[in-house]
Amino acid sequence: MFTTTVITIFSLIVLLFSVIIHELAHGSVAYSLGDPTAKYEGRLTLNPLKHLDPLGSVILPLLLLVATNGQGPIFGWAKPVPINPYNFKDQKWGTLKVAISGPATNFGIAIIFGLIIRFLNMPQTTPLIELLGIITIYNFIWGIFNLVPVPPLDGSWILFRLLPARLENVKMFLQQYGMFILIFLLFFGGLSGIGFLAQLMYSVVVGVSFPFL
Repeated sequence: MFTTTVITIFSLIVLLFSVIIHELAHGSVAYSLGDPTAKYEGRLTLNPLKHLDPLGSVILPLLLLVATNGQGPIFGWAKPVPINPYNFKDQKWGTLKVAISGPATNFGIAIIFGLIIRFLNMPQTTPLIELLGIITIYNFIWGIFNLVPVPPLDGSWILFRLLPARLENVKMFLQQYGMFILIFLLFFGGLSGIGFLAQLMYSVVVGVSFPFL
């Protein structure tokens, strides 16, 4: 087994590249729908410097790292990919497709690595399985986390697209105070169920529980 320090560093690296791939998925789907904004802004790249958000990519993960004594789980997000929905070929569902693509990519990564673990059929304490397990569980966590319907997360865009016009005031409230609500939920246990759901999805795909959460 690896030391806590190695696991923490690896988890942060997984976080970094998972959120980058997440945002790249948004930009790629937007581009496929006819919007080149992300491409023109240089965001269709795996270069971390193009995607880092000071709060979501650096400050929040470090605060959670300290708050949980390195045990996690650690949440975060990258700088949102710029899109112009007026360029979409699909004006009805384009925004929804772009919003869903990020979490769907995280779930896809988690399922692929989870099935690799299941196929290898090795003890969970094997170093390779431990690292693959971290990739799997954290991508499940970030996929679920980003579906929370609070800005700036993808779930808010999904909610706004499906929200009836008579609830426009709800949309305005979340747009104005979403970041404060999200930080409050993060630090006061309002998102504690995410770990449980991620564990459940991990168990379904891998066949055993993730032993390090």
